[in-house]
Amino acid sequence: MHFNFPFTFAQVTWTLTFAAELVLLVVLLGRDRMARYPWFFTGIALFALRLLVDMLLTGRLPTFILQSIMIAMADVAAIVSLLVVLEIGRRAFGSVPRLTWINGVMALVVVAVAVVAFWGPWPSRQDLTWASPLAVLKLMQLAAQKADMLADLLAVEVGLLVVVIGRRFKAGWRSHTQSIVIGLAAVAIAWLAVQGIWLNITRHAHPTTRLDLERIVALGTRLVNANKIVYIAALIWWIVWLWFDEPGAPEPERLEAEVPVENA
Repeated sequence: MHFNFPFTFAQVTWTLTFAAELVLLVVLLGRDRMARYPWFFTGIALFALRLLVDMLLTGRLPTFILQSIMIAMADVAAIVSLLVVLEIGRRAFGSVPRLTWINGVMALVVVAVAVVAFWGPWPSRQDLTWASPLAVLKLMQLAAQKADMLADLLAVEVGLLVVVIGRRFKAGWRSHTQSIVIGLAAVAIAWLAVQGIWLNITRHAHPTTRLDLERIVALGTRLVNANKIVYIAALIWWIVWLWFDEPGAPEPERLEAEVPVENA
């Protein structure tokens, strides 16, 4: 007996990702977490919108127009990702003196920018031009990629700080801030690992036959699929931990009991 499963891995992961993002948005709204983490909510909503736009418009619009829309959304998403990291950092270390906070942020940014500057090939100066719509699109894509990498590196740095010293401030164990940053750091590490592995492969692989090329492409596909699974796991992690209240949070029943009832 053969079980017929008429869905591809890409279709299954797309469905799981989109459904998990919708559930997470409902949790953030229903459990009143959006007020504390508005940029995190915006980032998840924007990612879900990008998935939906890609699915609905692929094959229905000219390639250049579709790429323009997706790259523009990627630029916006990259900026939101940076704001998410800043938001989590402020939530975790908001009690730190302002001067210490500024110096710490500058140190983290300098380290992350240095890594971005030396990571991967950069286009030549001749390619960095505004001479044509296609050239502008390439610049926008480059900006999105580098800003995404910067946000990933900052997420890893903030995640390490929260895990190591977060308990001394406002990001102790089982806090929502720590739960969010652990998920962000896990997704960032997975994606950075994928990029690093792929960069190493492209530098050292010299396919001589079509079979060799197909094997390399298949390996790249498996790496991307593994990263998708990590992201789905992070979504589930956020759904679970953001559903529960933080330790020490007042119970709703107790709050309702303490509210005096006015006599009619």
